[in-house]
Amino acid sequence: MRIAVMTDSTAYIPAETRKELGIHMVPLSVVFGDTSYQEEIDITTEAFYQKVREAEELPKTSQPSIGYITEKLTRLAADYDAVISIHLSSGISGTCQAVASAGEMVEGISVYTYDSELSCMAQGFYVFEAVKMAKENKPPEEIMARLDEMKQSMRAYFMVDDLKNLQRGGRLNSAQAIVGSLLQVKPILHFVDKVIVPFEKIRTRKKALNRIVGMLEDDISKGKALKVVIIHANCEEAARELQQEITEDHPGLDIMISYFGPVIGTHLGEGAIGIAWYAK
Repeated sequence: MRIAVMTDSTAYIPAETRKELGIHMVPLSVVFGDTSYQEEIDITTEAFYQKVREAEELPKTSQPSIGYITEKLTRLAADYDAVISIHLSSGISGTCQAVASAGEMVEGISVYTYDSELSCMAQGFYVFEAVKMAKENKPPEEIMARLDEMKQSMRAYFMVDDLKNLQRGGRLNSAQAIVGSLLQVKPILHFVDKVIVPFEKIRTRKKALNRIVGMLEDDISKGKALKVVIIHANCEEAARELQQEITEDHPGLDIMISYFGPVIGTHLGEGAIGIAWYAK
């Protein structure tokens, strides 16, 4: 069986990596005024953060249209029997459901949608695993079962500099945003039941990062091999420093750096940083 692997742009898998591994992608968009930009295609992450600093209002975000997805799946149907399509949490976007709906309209290809229940490179980890298994000619049902197995150990925590973007974008309720701004806390956030909720409220950025690193170290101490990613919103130097600190304490740890691109960056804001990991 010929199996394609598809994801959306919020996995933030670099274009060269997608090309090398044969990963197909549908982009979400950010909208400044009347102008829409497909992330990872029409606008770079660096240009996005610069544009946000200059804009009077936050951009809006939008998912790919059913028509766009249907065309993509129709093209894939010419070369593949099935597609494993892995997407950001259905609690913050309708992308996964849109792909499922489009899949019902396209003949000649079986579409298996997978809700990562989170986003960014943590979502990308599922994509990489699906690609590996598809190359090994594993059937779709076995790939989906493996993704469910990965989900049991997947952890993702992130810290934002300012809760206003999340509150204005409707990804965090107003009361939580007001409490955060009054106390000047650096809340640690995570996904629960597919939506973003506070994990802990901590006073300083350094203490918040130390708390996340501490949770990572708890899992490291259990002896399982972990795959780790540090994700940043236009603060790569801080991410590199954090990577170095963790690596010094845990040499040999499989740890990479990724980024919060335009769509997720719209909601988290510049300066956000997070860590995600799972047991390999």
